[in-house]
Amino acid sequence: MNSLHVEIQVDVDAPDNIEEVLMNAALRTLENQEVDSRAGLSVLLTDDVTVRRLNRDFRDEDEVTDVLSFPTGEAIPGSGDYLGDIAISVAQAQAQATASGHSLEDELTLLTIHGVLHLLGHDHAEAAEKERMWAAQQSLLDELGLSIVPPQE
Repeated sequence: MNSLHVEIQVDVDAPDNIEEVLMNAALRTLENQEVDSRAGLSVLLTDDVTVRRLNRDFRDEDEVTDVLSFPTGEAIPGSGDYLGDIAISVAQAQAQATASGHSLEDELTLLTIHGVLHLLGHDHAEAAEKERMWAAQQSLLDELGLSIVPPQE
């Protein structure tokens, strides 16, 4: 029996069905990455002020960003641990969605997938890591039927 646990908290205005959409994206990401069925994580949809504070307090970067991931430790696919927390700025997501020509729902889905991959140890600091992470991300977007192309930053 699958008992993956994903908690979605929405502190700001967001699309009506967003909890269900992001729950599906997070669960698909965990399943795709073969994470133990007892694993869990949380996703917070919030404002720029909160994301900036979290970024300053935990990463020493006093600026707003789109998504932050806070792993609880060494994320190992196959372990049943709580993986960590993700915070997403809905305002940043809306700006990125508008600039890219897709919906806020699609951008929040992308950012959720991106955040979960970070919780699982993926990174994009180096070229080889970035290639692996972007491939995993694109595979999940394709699997979910989304035809958006993430920024290649």
